[in-house]
Amino acid sequence: MEYGFTTAVYVVAAILFILSLGGLSGQESAKRAIWYGIVGMALAVLATLFGPGAGNWFLSILMLAIGGAVGWVIAKRVQMTEMPQLVAAMHSLVGLAAVFVGFNAQIEMGRVVRARADGLTHEFIGFAAALADKTPAEIAMLKIEVFLGIFIGAVTFTGSVVAFGKLAGRLDGKPKKLPGGHMLNAGAVALSLIFGLLYFTGVGPAVFWLILITLLAFFVGYHLIMGIGGADMPVVVSMLNSYSGWAAAMIGFTLSNDLLIVTGALVGSSGAILSYIMCKAMNRNFVSVILGGFGGETGPAAQIEGEQVAIDADGVAAALNDADSVVIVPGYGMAVAQAQSAVSELVRKLRAAGKQVRFAIHPVAGRLPGHMNVLLAEAKVPYDIVLEMDEINDDFPNTDAVIIIGSNDIVNPAAQDDPNSPIAGMPVLEVWKAKQVFVSKRGQGTGYSGIENPLFFKENTRMFYGDAKDSVNKLLPLLD
Repeated sequence: MEYGFTTAVYVVAAILFILSLGGLSGQESAKRAIWYGIVGMALAVLATLFGPGAGNWFLSILMLAIGGAVGWVIAKRVQMTEMPQLVAAMHSLVGLAAVFVGFNAQIEMGRVVRARADGLTHEFIGFAAALADKTPAEIAMLKIEVFLGIFIGAVTFTGSVVAFGKLAGRLDGKPKKLPGGHMLNAGAVALSLIFGLLYFTGVGPAVFWLILITLLAFFVGYHLIMGIGGADMPVVVSMLNSYSGWAAAMIGFTLSNDLLIVTGALVGSSGAILSYIMCKAMNRNFVSVILGGFGGETGPAAQIEGEQVAIDADGVAAALNDADSVVIVPGYGMAVAQAQSAVSELVRKLRAAGKQVRFAIHPVAGRLPGHMNVLLAEAKVPYDIVLEMDEINDDFPNTDAVIIIGSNDIVNPAAQDDPNSPIAGMPVLEVWKAKQVFVSKRGQGTGYSGIENPLFFKENTRMFYGDAKDSVNKLLPLLD
């Protein structure tokens, strides 16, 4: 396949990726956007396989077959509740790929340099052939790309592994740092820059410096994410998504692959923008999240007065039968219980009875942006009744009943009332202003972030204990 045709296919694939990102911004266009991405990636893979310099057909096809099979099995087995940790795991693979490509580029550079020094004129193929044509200035730029690709990739790898562990519950969600905290991270980054300078100037064996840089970057990724609390993991996953994009872009520069550069830049920039939006939604400073996250010392939290009052299905059903307007607030608990279909049936029955039913979605509901929207779309909930926080917050004082299913921090009034709360200043859904609030949760625990919620103790709040799916199913036959 000629360079011109390969470039043309890459341009088409890049356009499809851009259309895919744009389409994912709306629920109605999301399914079509996914197909844009699938077709774009298929074109990109084919153009790369059959493009100039391609070879090693058996190995390439074998790797595609293995990777495709593993991906198919994982996609079939992973539940929607496990999607956040799956995304984190995928980011780790991108980071590791960047590290391997960087080392391979350095090894190939060494081959070309040794051949030139020995006066050999044998013909190089593939990446080595491209290196043989580079000027000293281009080689210098390549070394910078290799350094950045390896460092960002290594940070992304270990950071994503830790994020996966915290999201999957295999690691403690509380922030943990070694003695020295941020100074250790800063020192590791400074040492990496020094070793990078030694690598760039050609002092000593290049691979040795790259190994040291990789080890330091592994430590930075591990220690950085270990020091961030579980409540900030959605921002962390988005940030790691951005890192993986920039690592991919560096691979693109290293391999002189225009599509990889464009795709990496799209992923990197979109991940950074999403991280900013999420931090804004939590009234958090991005740097403070990365350096500490929730769980820092803020002073003694306000004492909570009152007690949690339980209610059974008959009581909730009676209140819903009397209500004219109902708002449902879904959270990660709904995802864990896989209650979205039962909730969809609840909505259908309430609307059939002539009641106004809407969903209130906080920007960081669940453990991944858009998590709740995907679950509701899967359960065939109409798009027009799914509203964002800013669209519905002013309506709570005129709402007869609010049903909260597995949410905690995003409906916590301490964010507004308690300046010492770890989530002080975070915009929240003001559900407590409704006439009645029903909270469906398994027990009296504080949830994933470990932050107590005064909402559960308010006079107009009743606790509807039990598995969310079972609880909602108990309500259905009791509704008029």
